[in-house]
Amino acid sequence: MDDLKSKYLGQIAEAGDENALEAIRVAAVGKKGEVALKMRELGKMTPEERQVAGPALNALKDEINSALSAKKSALADAALDERLRTEWLDVTLPTRARRQGSIHPISQATEELTAIFAELGFSVAEGPRIEDDWYNFDALNIPGHHPARAEMDTFYMHRAEGDNRPPHVLRTHTSPVQIRSMEKQGAPIRVICPGGVYRADYDQTHTPMFHQVEGLAIDKDISMANLKWVLEEFVKAFFEVEDVELRFRASHFPFTEPSAEVDIRCSWDNGQLKIGEGDDWMEILGSGMVHPKVIAAGGIDPEVYQGFAFGIGIDRLAMLKYGIPDLRAFFDSDLRWLRHYGFAALDMPNLHGGLSR
Repeated sequence: MDDLKSKYLGQIAEAGDENALEAIRVAAVGKKGEVALKMRELGKMTPEERQVAGPALNALKDEINSALSAKKSALADAALDERLRTEWLDVTLPTRARRQGSIHPISQATEELTAIFAELGFSVAEGPRIEDDWYNFDALNIPGHHPARAEMDTFYMHRAEGDNRPPHVLRTHTSPVQIRSMEKQGAPIRVICPGGVYRADYDQTHTPMFHQVEGLAIDKDISMANLKWVLEEFVKAFFEVEDVELRFRASHFPFTEPSAEVDIRCSWDNGQLKIGEGDDWMEILGSGMVHPKVIAAGGIDPEVYQGFAFGIGIDRLAMLKYGIPDLRAFFDSDLRWLRHYGFAALDMPNLHGGLSR
């Protein structure tokens, strides 16, 4: 017994790592270790011999296990001391910057145009995204046979059997907000109506859900000249150019008369769009004088008041300003895409209840 004790306690003391220590444990007190083999010999001994050898073997096993445990703790402490000696961390250094989020280009464009029109005297009006047929079509002088009212172009809400309410749709434009604003405020009025709209269309330049801002100004002496000035001031401010040339082309919209598509002078230089200079023209919005029937639908006397209206695609404005080639990327991209276009972490209050640059 004394030889085994001296042998294994000496080996344990000299063990240099946990692998060596484990090998000693197996050799000494493992299932086939020397102490285990000695304990199997107890069956061959007389009762008197077992009374002496049994307690001695158990004591030896316990002493070896205690020495193994103590050595293992000592090796762990030595390893920790070595790490503390060779590794260091300066806890006084500032933490690395972490980007918590990023404003979306559409939100950024909405913030910018809202601020610009606010300086021009326009307030912001909002309305429901689910509209009834009257606000979305009838009040805007869109007849029942108009293609926009077909189910292939408009998302109609499901109606249960026996539901006799007027049809409800996902609004196809924010023009219904103009009607609601006229009903609520009367005239004179100057509002813009930004928000999401829905149409059954999907390709590189169209998505089923997109964003518009529509403007409305009603007063007693408003003319197309006022419309042109407002749009020129907006385009100069939004695209950050000193001068701009707009071209009005006769068109037709049910809710305006006369109606005009608005083009902006531009050019392309190595794939980069330049607003306000060059020999090319690009359509950016539709506009016109509000149709008398629309003014009347808003509860205002068209014999006394007149005004202008315009509609702009916010998504398209963002594409033009930030050089984004595919409209669909707005809705299926991640933060890496946003950062590629320069939209960094949020750090400034904005109208959406969040932060922006």
